[in-house]
Amino acid sequence: MKRLSSIILVTLVVVTGCTKGFLDINKDPNNPSTASLSLLLTGAQQGLAYDLGFTNAARGANGLTEVLAVYTHQIVVRESQDQYGATGISTDLNGAWSSFYSAQAVSGLPDFIGMLQNVDVLITQASANNARHYAGIAKLLKAYGFSQFVDAFADVPFSEANQFATKGTRYPKYDKGADIYKQLFPMIDEAIADLQTANGVLEPGKDDLYYGGDVKKWIKFANTLKLKLYNQVRLVQDVSGPVNQLISSGNLFSQTSDGFMMKYTAQVAPDDRNPGYSEYYATQKTHYISPWFYEILKGYNPRLFTGIKDPRIPYYFYNQNSKAGGSQNPTEYRDSAFISIYFGSTGTNKGASQDNSMTVFGLYPVGGRYDAGDAVVVNAGSGTGAAPLRMLTYADVLYIEAELMNVGLVAGDARKKLSDAIDESFKQVDFVANLAKGGQNVPTIVGTASTTYRNAVLGVYDARTTPKDKLEIIMTEKWIQAFGFSCDTYSDYRRTGFPVLFNPNDPTMAPGGFAQPPILGNPTLPPPQAKVPVALGRNYPLSLPWPNVDIQVNPNAPAQKQPDITPVFWDK
Repeated sequence: MKRLSSIILVTLVVVTGCTKGFLDINKDPNNPSTASLSLLLTGAQQGLAYDLGFTNAARGANGLTEVLAVYTHQIVVRESQDQYGATGISTDLNGAWSSFYSAQAVSGLPDFIGMLQNVDVLITQASANNARHYAGIAKLLKAYGFSQFVDAFADVPFSEANQFATKGTRYPKYDKGADIYKQLFPMIDEAIADLQTANGVLEPGKDDLYYGGDVKKWIKFANTLKLKLYNQVRLVQDVSGPVNQLISSGNLFSQTSDGFMMKYTAQVAPDDRNPGYSEYYATQKTHYISPWFYEILKGYNPRLFTGIKDPRIPYYFYNQNSKAGGSQNPTEYRDSAFISIYFGSTGTNKGASQDNSMTVFGLYPVGGRYDAGDAVVVNAGSGTGAAPLRMLTYADVLYIEAELMNVGLVAGDARKKLSDAIDESFKQVDFVANLAKGGQNVPTIVGTASTTYRNAVLGVYDARTTPKDKLEIIMTEKWIQAFGFSCDTYSDYRRTGFPVLFNPNDPTMAPGGFAQPPILGNPTLPPPQAKVPVALGRNYPLSLPWPNVDIQVNPNAPAQKQPDITPVFWDK
């Protein structure tokens, strides 16, 4: 399925969008409207995934997860986001912003990911052609995209964005995040109304990369998105009525395949693999697995899940090195075959090359290699890259419901909902594995191992005595299952304070292999690592800095923010 070669044609529509009669270039004497709507939809969906996922600069994909996976301590890199240092000049933030708001040239090649422009043209053209299902899908893509940009950046251009061709607005103002959110709910309702109409002459099908034109699934997504957004603002407004109504409606995600996902493939030319899979063929690997994340999954952290080993580890990470194998260079962090570096470190070994020995992404997040203990140096053929970008899933719904029950906004058994959420998280691993394993022999994870793990976690939950302490278990499990997409995890942490993240300035979390000195005689904990110096003089960023690509040229843009004192409106 040559999706990208078709998407590139959308560049002509987007880049020349301010030229009179620009739609004429897409006219097909046989069926003009069908081709145009299809290309716009495919381009918008591809672009949205690129804007939010991992970065692959060679493909023009700059995603917010590239920064936020570090800020939520799932990944460690040496770039500016280490030590919370991403600024307005960050390539990842500038690229994601530019490709969301407009098409641009990347490395001298045409860019095909002008998400907002594609969506706005799609809404206009679909409405004119009475293709209301296309229009409804486009409105949902727009609402979801803007919700993520508000959650990340706080205030962003909205009411005047992308209006040069229609109103001559060259420099849009920045709207308050709270004002934008208020308009997203009506936009979603409009989309549902569009989707509930009878079929038109033009209907989405294979050009819909997310749901294949399944209108019922799009309506489920619309309701699920509303639930997510209401939960997001629950600290600043009363949402008990709408969330209870949505849950009782029974029209939310209800199975793994309902998830809002960009389903990448194994196609190489043109490249349609998950952008995070580029680590497998990159000349220099940059993504290290966070030791903090790793140790929680291993059961090493004495504060939480101590002694509970997560069976998802070989699906999440791949060790290129063997337990006894020598590394390329002296390591900063090593536990048996696992090799990584610390967040915020200024140690002498942090910059040492470990391309052929470091632990890399596994099967689950990016379609990499399942770790069967074979310890090979990965290359482009070691996996498929066909793992989907999981932007909103059925597991997320269950965790959201557990959170709402825990805080008393929804009646129900939060423990039972957490149990269901953990079970669904494991089903999700099998779902991704079946899409992405290719010729690898990958065992099914749902079974005795997943049940044992779930029961052990519930035991920790039962031992907690306050709703806040129990909420930590819910949000930590949600964080674990989200590996590969960190936008919502960043929002969850700022809203709830969980999961507890690594803080190298906290003496109880000082670098040394785990959160605090090992429990004497506990064989589940590794020997202490050597102390590593850190230099973290920055506070946690409450929002991302605005990209210089806009604020340096837009006279209506605000002055650059100080991220650690500029929260999103819902962050209390």
